[in-house]
Amino acid sequence: PEFFNQTLTFPDDTWDQLVFRWRARNVINGLMYGNGGLSSWTRTFAHNMRTHEASDGQTETQVEFCFDPQYWAMHDCYSTTHPNGDAFHAWRAGFREGVKMCLNRGRKPSVSEFRDQVHRRNLDHLSIWHNIGTDVPHGEWAIAGARQGTYMTMLTAWDHQQVQDFDALAELWLTVKDSEPRHLSNRIGTDLGTQLALPVLIFEAEQSRFFKQHYRSDWHNRGIMVREMDVINQQQGQ
Repeated sequence: PEFFNQTLTFPDDTWDQLVFRWRARNVINGLMYGNGGLSSWTRTFAHNMRTHEASDGQTETQVEFCFDPQYWAMHDCYSTTHPNGDAFHAWRAGFREGVKMCLNRGRKPSVSEFRDQVHRRNLDHLSIWHNIGTDVPHGEWAIAGARQGTYMTMLTAWDHQQVQDFDALAELWLTVKDSEPRHLSNRIGTDLGTQLALPVLIFEAEQSRFFKQHYRSDWHNRGIMVREMDVINQQQGQ
């Protein structure tokens, strides 16, 4: 609740143009990034943006809006996201991240380009989505969805831009909803390991809890207006 007593400091002449997105901690796998995080949108930005349904046709805007220069990814974490309300919810959350974490600024790399062109942090997040979460309700479905999203994006002819079409995802869910999520994960995992060199080792419930307890256990917020890039540049001595 204290978040809403904070004051945002807008740079000169940009107060009506910026979006701020803070991190959320994901209850399924412990990841901390913008997915599910608190956001501050201005009406001007939302009206003018050319992404998702209003895309201007550029590769970067077909799937994401985070590449807009007026979109600021912030460092601090103020919330927890629970994308596992039911099996479909968890599968869809995992599937969407399994797709988007494979892309290079919205572009699908080839299999041979995959390890070199996907950002290292995205590869880390992708592997955590693929393997962590069996300790929470429907966590197995989140893992299966993430693996399926990566598999369909990188190893089939499926159009990855459909990740933004929730009706299409609901239809895709109908093809797997009667499966055992662990069996689905294991079947897909074989190809992810051999063809994309991704680690495939589902952590059991106790192991998942251990991972989440120690993952970024030293995290601390630095201030509501601190950006991710501010911290990265500081760490790199820039």
